[in-house]
Amino acid sequence: MTTDELCALVCTMHNIHIITHPIVQDRLTRLRDKGAEAQLFRQCLNDIAMILAVEATQHLPTKAVTVQTPLAQCDGVELVGKPLIVPILRAGLALSDTLNCLLPHADTGHIGLARDHDTHEPHIYLNKLPSDLKRPIFVCDPMLATAGSMIATLDILVQQGAKTDNVTLITLVCAPEGIDKLREKYPDVPVYTAAIDDCLNGDAYIVPGLGDAGDRYFGTE
Repeated sequence: MTTDELCALVCTMHNIHIITHPIVQDRLTRLRDKGAEAQLFRQCLNDIAMILAVEATQHLPTKAVTVQTPLAQCDGVELVGKPLIVPILRAGLALSDTLNCLLPHADTGHIGLARDHDTHEPHIYLNKLPSDLKRPIFVCDPMLATAGSMIATLDILVQQGAKTDNVTLITLVCAPEGIDKLREKYPDVPVYTAAIDDCLNGDAYIVPGLGDAGDRYFGTE
């Protein structure tokens, strides 16, 4: 996808945030290299995850506080409330680990989904969420391909009481087809990503993509 085509696509989509920071794009290029070993892959993904997390959390609520520095009192702010981080297993852990470092006070829920290799549809094998879903929620999954797993996760969250205006999606690479499908059902849920790639291939993998992010991150390919 050319730069002009990407700009035109983004202009038609509400709440899609492509983070074009030079460090993000440098690390993404390194991730795409099929020769990148697992250690380098993990480090580059973690670097991207930190910047995506900073961008995605910029609207978290705060309150005014006053602290005493070594020299004087100083007015500042601190985060309020306890966000919820929801990685889609297992690849989502690659992003949620960094988000947990940024938000150590957050809770973590887990959604386990396995994709059927023939139908490409997700099947739920784990749903471990806290009862309180009325708070900021960050759903993490490195690849937004068909969007089946992301939509299934959003469905679960909504069914259990979450409000979509409290949910933010953090992903590494998206396919236009997945974005379109996600927008059909959840048009107002913001997405923070490093790239929107060209398309899906016949096996529903993102092209050019970077392969199976979970396998490459955990060294199990």
